[in-house]
Amino acid sequence: MKDEIKNVSTELLIRNGYQGFRFRDIAEVLKTTRANIHYYYGNKLNLAEEVIVDYVDETLASWTANWKSDASFEAKIHGMMESNRQRYLRYNPTGVTANPWSLIGRMRLERDVIGPKARKALADFGVTLENLVIDGIDQAVAKGELSNDIPRSDIALQLVAIANSAGPITQDGGNFDRLEQLYRSFSRVVHHAYGTRRK
Repeated sequence: MKDEIKNVSTELLIRNGYQGFRFRDIAEVLKTTRANIHYYYGNKLNLAEEVIVDYVDETLASWTANWKSDASFEAKIHGMMESNRQRYLRYNPTGVTANPWSLIGRMRLERDVIGPKARKALADFGVTLENLVIDGIDQAVAKGELSNDIPRSDIALQLVAIANSAGPITQDGGNFDRLEQLYRSFSRVVHHAYGTRRK
């Protein structure tokens, strides 16, 4: 039951935000009582914090595996894109709607009302991702894929900005296409400017 509560809570937090997040709605979806949810989590803040921290940890675990792999730098960018696509499709199964799908993006809008553990997880997310990308660039340089003069911090900052803006980009576009174009064009620009096979 505890995992079911967290799964439903993730969806409701994405859809309604923290301010619109209610135990009553969770209970209705799961056909249980609010008292049962209180039994497992105590209060709304505890539940939301656990959901947010776990979501950030799971996202970073997936992206760490991607960025620490032996794949090319281009493949790692595409791996980030595909990870985003899978989360997007979970909440937009037809691929042509623009429902909110990024818990990280949604909770950043309400960071003043969520708990301290959740705030820290959101703050650490960008820093951790930036370090993963820098490590990925170093690996690509060591393999001879990218030239050593690549501005590591600048490239990492831009890729983190794309990741942090993924939700609004798809919502503005009404589908995933614009975000895919952005990831692919970023990859092309990096390889054109700093790839060792550039002309």
